[in-house]
Amino acid sequence: MQFDDEVLIDAGIADVWSVYSDVERWPEWTASVRTSEYTDGADLVVGARVRIDQPKLPTAQWEVTAVDPGRSWTWVAKGPGVRTTATHTLVAVDAGTTRVHQTIEQHGPLGVVIAKVYGRLTRDYLRMEAAGLKQRCEHHRAA
Repeated sequence: MQFDDEVLIDAGIADVWSVYSDVERWPEWTASVRTSEYTDGADLVVGARVRIDQPKLPTAQWEVTAVDPGRSWTWVAKGPGVRTTATHTLVAVDAGTTRVHQTIEQHGPLGVVIAKVYGRLTRDYLRMEAAGLKQRCEHHRAA
């Protein structure tokens, strides 16, 4: 099952990337993340691992599987019977506007079950993250 969310941000792609890719600071701008910390590595590169604790969800270990610096990254979290893939994509609309697209996909024997049980929460969290990122980036631009 797949969930998507998209937001337009009034900030350049480099500025949005610098905020969005700083995954350890996500708790500062979205209530959907309590803690986020690197457990292997310290930068958003293939092979880095990040432990993320979110309200109402089990703590997850995400491993970065692909990065196009300044444009996108994908990471994967695995649990019993489920593999969750999250992709984060940035596209410059013009010099001062960036489109951010987030995708969460659930796979595996329990993927559909997990997606149905947590579907509403997943959609809510994607919206919260998009809104928080927009606010953070546009606030930084205004400052």
